[in-house]
Amino acid sequence: MRPLPRGGTFLLAAIAGTAIANNYALQPALTIVAADLDVPLSVIGLVPTAALAGCMAGFALLLPLTDHLAPNRLVAAQLTALAAALALAAAAPGATVLLAAYLVIGAAAGVAAQAGSIAGRHAPPGRSGRSVATVAAGMSAGILLSRMVGGTLTDLLGWRRMLLVFAALALLGAIATAALLPGQRPHSRLGYRATLTSLPPLLRQHPQLRSAVATGGLWYFAFNLTWVALGLALAQPPHSLAPTAIGLYSLAGLLGFAVLPVTGRLVDRYGAHAVITTAVLAAAAGTALLATGLNSPPVVAAGLALFDAGCFAAQAANQSRVIALDPQRSGSLSSVYLVLYFTIGAIGTGLAAPVLDTFGWRGTTGTALVALLLAAVLGLKGRGSGRDGGPAREVRAAMSVTPRNVVAIDQHHGETDAWVRVSKRTATPQN
Repeated sequence: MRPLPRGGTFLLAAIAGTAIANNYALQPALTIVAADLDVPLSVIGLVPTAALAGCMAGFALLLPLTDHLAPNRLVAAQLTALAAALALAAAAPGATVLLAAYLVIGAAAGVAAQAGSIAGRHAPPGRSGRSVATVAAGMSAGILLSRMVGGTLTDLLGWRRMLLVFAALALLGAIATAALLPGQRPHSRLGYRATLTSLPPLLRQHPQLRSAVATGGLWYFAFNLTWVALGLALAQPPHSLAPTAIGLYSLAGLLGFAVLPVTGRLVDRYGAHAVITTAVLAAAAGTALLATGLNSPPVVAAGLALFDAGCFAAQAANQSRVIALDPQRSGSLSSVYLVLYFTIGAIGTGLAAPVLDTFGWRGTTGTALVALLLAAVLGLKGRGSGRDGGPAREVRAAMSVTPRNVVAIDQHHGETDAWVRVSKRTATPQN
């Protein structure tokens, strides 16, 4: 498999961030859009829903294409479609066209997940975790900063020109990826239609995929439940904060963005399960801080920083774990994982308001804490299965077990697609 060119991983990280940002950048301007188009806010409020629906459709139908098409052609085509859909949204005369455009925007923004799969597949041996984490950092930065950038550009240029700025970024990304990403087409035994029909059985064939879905879904449920409930709680008495003040709390997530490069190195060294368990426990500690109340902004910020850092790091490690199950089918495996991951997260979003109304803030954080602790238990169970532990452990095991001329270990359940070969001269025979 041809490796990425120098700077290719950072290009994919930039693509992931700017692409996924389009699902959120218009949200601060929804009231302005509703007034401009002269439609009820309840109708324009469906824009985020359309973007999410399109994104999940993209994960299900377009993400598997990474197993069939050359990265330069695939990513460039989707970014071009994204630019066209953003231009259509910028020129929308009414809500119907805008909503239709955002279905396409959401689907094309799913290229962010394709970028992670491509980075992991084309990474140098032993660096897959680092490559996936770098792209995850770009995606997290896009999600974190999208509303702030979108709101600022709307204030400066208006919402239509703001969308055209993002369209121009997508078009520039299409030109860069067409020129720089590998043109080698992945080898696949299945056609595209057969690939789609083979997606559901992947859950049965890969127990580790089921484990990844369960653990990832639990912390994403907790993540959405906590953040949506936080916005609702801070907007209500006795806090009664304005949207701008509430939005500033999202800056606490910068710690989550900062730990992702370190996460990749830890995954490559110690394996995904160890990182996932540690990260989820850190998120649980942050949730415990949040449960003390919202009266102290420094405590809330510290809790959110730990919470976001843990969830972001766990997601990067979990994505590396999914890709490593079968690098040749990483797109299909990621498709199954992300569709179910976002579905479980959407349940957390939907339950935030009723749980907050019924049980209050402490009841909400308690629910999130239970979900995170369950995810940690699943992580510990997977870690103890003997299928994880990083490349170094596999090398030591090989050197102490056999005196064969060449020992080739296929680390099927580990976090790297590298083949480790140990010669007889360096192996230690076992008596």
